[in-house]
Amino acid sequence: MTGNFNIRDNDWDPNYSHYSIHTKDLFTLAESLGLDLSPPLNPGPTRFADNLRNTNSVIDLVFINPNNPGFGQHFLHPELCRPLDHVPLIIEVGINETNIDNFFWSICKDSKKKRTLSKL
Repeated sequence: MTGNFNIRDNDWDPNYSHYSIHTKDLFTLAESLGLDLSPPLNPGPTRFADNLRNTNSVIDLVFINPNNPGFGQHFLHPELCRPLDHVPLIIEVGINETNIDNFFWSICKDSKKKRTLSKL
């Protein structure tokens, strides 16, 4: 689970001196999914302020299962963020090979059948 959570908190941003009321809910959700906050290999801001009144911040986070080999292995790439204001987070996640049969219903064009079950 990753993305821009728009939550500033001292738990992941040492330059921010406050704690958010939303942090507990975020950690409760992550825990319910078996995930934990993954620290980047090169900590730093994930969003650069667009004016001098604001400060750079850490609001883009990665949550991953702590047993996954990718835990704590993602990189921030500030050199790739311009012209955007968010830093790309790049992680390689190990996924076990599993075959999953996927089925979907479709209606073929000009078909006399009402539905067709297809296997991907």
